Amino acid sequence: MSAQSPSHPSGDERRHLRADCARCAGLCCVAPAFARSADFAVDKPAGQPCRNLATDFRCGIHPQLRQKGFPGCTVFDCFGAGQQVTQVTYPTGNWRTAPQRAGEMFEVFAVMRHLHELLWYLAEALTLAPDAPLAAELAAAREHTAARTAGTPADLLALDVGELRQRVNGLLLRASEQARARHGRPGPDRRGADLIGADLRGADLRAASLRGAYLIGADLRQADLRGADLIGADLRGADLRGTDLRDAIFLVQAQLDAARGDRTTRLSPALAHPAHWGALPLAPVRRGHTGRDRRTRPTSGHR
Repeated sequence: MSAQSPSHPSGDERRHLRADCARCAGLCCVAPAFARSADFAVDKPAGQPCRNLATDFRCGIHPQLRQKGFPGCTVFDCFGAGQQVTQVTYPTGNWRTAPQRAGEMFEVFAVMRHLHELLWYLAEALTLAPDAPLAAELAAAREHTAARTAGTPADLLALDVGELRQRVNGLLLRASEQARARHGRPGPDRRGADLIGADLRGADLRAASLRGAYLIGADLRQADLRGADLIGADLRGADLRGTDLRDAIFLVQAQLDAARGDRTTRLSPALAHPAHWGALPLAPVRRGHTGRDRRTRPTSGHR
């Protein structure tokens, strides 16, 4: 759904890991369920097309998603899994033309998204200049994961995604530790921390581990997060005005799209300031008043 804006571009090896709605069959608008919340204006059961999905598989209100109460759609990234399933796994039909296989397609899409997300992070880990042994392990894991994406629907559904994520996550953690060690001192370890609505203005979080941290509505104005590991961190509604995120590790565009900021937010060249930042009101978000909770948190297995 967010494919119409850049998704953390960083080299040709990740070109196929960027969502391309024109080559998909609207899988992200049908397969998942969502509950009425601050992220979605309505309830939608899994497997039921969103009411805004047009006959050409495009979103009928894409330019007004935020205004219409669907900000959750704008921050979803399938990492290119949609077009992989549509063009490669099921090249001769889609959930409309082959409704008898629709349920299977939706299950395969969920597996493929996990695989493509892992490929994205493995590619980034290899850019962090890991030592030779770790670089070899990362490259082997990327080759193994990529091979799984070419499997049949039966192969994909039989895959133990949890075991693969755990194995890859160990490699990503080692790559993060090596990269953060180059900052000369260990940053704070706030892995998985509950920082919802926290006042972190001006905090020194250089080389910190914020893997899987809950930063919903947190005030991070003027904070220094250079070299911080943000894989899986929930930044929905976080205030990033003046925040320094240069060289942040495993930060993806979807996380920025879910946050609030402005042109004073400092980013690595591979990331972009979301277009909507300049149009958003930036009133403080206090703990307990974000309108969001962990049940609507984007899926992430990284800690």
